[in-house]
Amino acid sequence: MIPACFSNPSTLSSTSQVPQNLVTCIYQTQLCNSPTYLTLTWSKSLFSHSLTIYAADSFSITISLYPSSFSFFRNKPGSKSLYLTHHHYQRIKLYWDFTRAEFSHNSAEPESRFYIAISCDARLEFFLGDLYSELTRRSGLVMTRQLGHEPALLSRREHVFGRKSYVSRANFLGSKHEIGIECSGGMLVVKVDGEISLVIKRLAWKFRGNERIYVGGLEVEFFWDVFNWVNNNGLGGGAHGHGVFIFQVGDGGVWPQMAGPEKRLMRKSMSMVGPTSTPPALSLSSPSPSCSSVLQWAEESSDCGRSSCSSSTSRSCGSNIGGFSLLLYAWRKD
Repeated sequence: MIPACFSNPSTLSSTSQVPQNLVTCIYQTQLCNSPTYLTLTWSKSLFSHSLTIYAADSFSITISLYPSSFSFFRNKPGSKSLYLTHHHYQRIKLYWDFTRAEFSHNSAEPESRFYIAISCDARLEFFLGDLYSELTRRSGLVMTRQLGHEPALLSRREHVFGRKSYVSRANFLGSKHEIGIECSGGMLVVKVDGEISLVIKRLAWKFRGNERIYVGGLEVEFFWDVFNWVNNNGLGGGAHGHGVFIFQVGDGGVWPQMAGPEKRLMRKSMSMVGPTSTPPALSLSSPSPSCSSVLQWAEESSDCGRSSCSSSTSRSCGSNIGGFSLLLYAWRKD
């Protein structure tokens, strides 16, 4: 179950503090010959841009993509050695380069001209990006991947911000597509690559549900929960809080625990809750009732997916790499 995927309605109006985009991806990979779930969280706000890399019970590091809060120049290529606490303190080395990284409009995650890599014993364990030759030239190491251990993207969780429309770009089993969600006039419209894929009317009565759609020829199960919007002054422009949308392919993926800027965002949201909200006992590890409904349906459609990844090696479910899940938190803002 995703921890605290729903908080009660709140207004996020501080432009300097609210992220413009926040993306968390979880990969199944190998670190020092041990299967690991590696979480990457990209966060972008008005004055900061960062990447947090996290492996449960092993390590966590945050890299600033800008050298200072008010600079428009990105950092130089970097590297850092770390020790894995639950792997007999084996040493790994991280490499990164965002000097020439290209980003789509308002996205925290780069699209091209970058790399992130992790090596162990001079062997490449994880690589993301398109500058492999640059990595090998700078590192001075002959790095080879072990066959059969290619990193697999299992799930993507993204926080998008807007008033009536929200856009995400995600890779569905090797095929990249633009997902658009529009909510106005009591209707929910889902678009795939600009084309209308699904229209849900009378949303005040159908604020939770699921339908089957197609994304690039792939059969995708779509789940939605906009109870927060319906329950907070209707579906007009005055509704705040966030809706939850899940796009599940095959058996779905696994979900990482929230960390870094994503965890802070959810805590900020929960701290702004009014007196009619969920009791304070609910925390980031205790989902609220509205969260349970839509995610329970998604769980029931998969024996393996939808679990929170609390340990880097605790689940054998990752062998099921034929699935992928996209989870969108759509936040309404002033």
